Amino acid sequence: MEITEEIFEFADEIGPEKVIHLYEPRTKMKAIVVVDNIAAGPAIGGVRMAPDVTTTEVRRLARAMTYKNVMAGLPHGGGKSGIIADPKTVNKEQVTRTFARGIKSLEEYIPGPDMGTDEASMAYIYDETSRAVGLPRELGGIPLDEMGATGYGVAECTEVAKEFINLDLNGARLTIEGFGNVGKPAARFLAEKGVILVGASDSKGTIYNSDGLNVEELIRIKETTGSVTNYKKGEVLKSTDLLTISTDIFVPAARPDVITEANSDVLDAKLVIEGANIPITENAEKMLHDRGILIVPDFVANAGGVITASVEYHGGTETAALERIKSTISRNTKEILEKVYSGKTYPRDTAISIAKQRVLRAMKYREWS
Repeated sequence: MEITEEIFEFADEIGPEKVIHLYEPRTKMKAIVVVDNIAAGPAIGGVRMAPDVTTTEVRRLARAMTYKNVMAGLPHGGGKSGIIADPKTVNKEQVTRTFARGIKSLEEYIPGPDMGTDEASMAYIYDETSRAVGLPRELGGIPLDEMGATGYGVAECTEVAKEFINLDLNGARLTIEGFGNVGKPAARFLAEKGVILVGASDSKGTIYNSDGLNVEELIRIKETTGSVTNYKKGEVLKSTDLLTISTDIFVPAARPDVITEANSDVLDAKLVIEGANIPITENAEKMLHDRGILIVPDFVANAGGVITASVEYHGGTETAALERIKSTISRNTKEILEKVYSGKTYPRDTAISIAKQRVLRAMKYREWS
């Protein structure tokens, strides 16, 4: 594999330790694996499957996993992988198994589900490598998507963050970008706190109703028809129109860089809880913060999935996972936002500073540090 200058440009005192490009000539399977840092233990990170995934995206996601895992106090470093394929058109089992055989010897990386992969994908990987998290229940796993682990953490993060902007969740308006494995449970858990979902989007469009959308009905429509736009009691808009809807809480829960410097000015919200990884560029985050919009960064807000994955890997239960998600995310959100408001700093800068110091301390215990 050729290591490009681009990779070296972004290398720092933490990583990445390994950047691997995989190619299998017979099936033409292409994939990227980045192991960012393993000072705290073997890296845990999801396997993303998308036709446009890039090395830069995987590298950024791997670093986010390093920070996410260390902030959650997990005995794991950060990694990520991307299979360059459309999960809707390829033979998913064949592609996943081919990928798994390619990483069998990469023992410091533990795969988990991510966008485009699921519990079945992890079962195939486990069958080939004997290591994966987010497994089906039949294999002793704690299915992350079924229990809504990441969405549960997003809701608990919101519960803490609301105090810093004096927001009453009872009756607060919510919009969710990406009504999938994170967005659906986030809507459900937030609805239990009195939050009203007024807008949700997927790749086919946005559904909007200022009086509120029925969360359970919207989930049923999404799962049976494939799109929120088939919900009857609402106005169908473009996917990008979601950002213009006036809301109290905005949860980006899909692809990276949905909000950039080019479109950050259209977002009308009070609080952003990042359910997706790297959904907003760093400069755009600062621009939103300067406008008075509070943002809780991804690796703090959406750690529920990897916390559950770690609990599963070490033999814990679903109940233990939920308890740890609530305590960990609540504690980290409070710690970071207190520093943000007392020191007048940006949320991501504050969170990265804390996470980086924890990683560097872990590295001091390693012989190669």
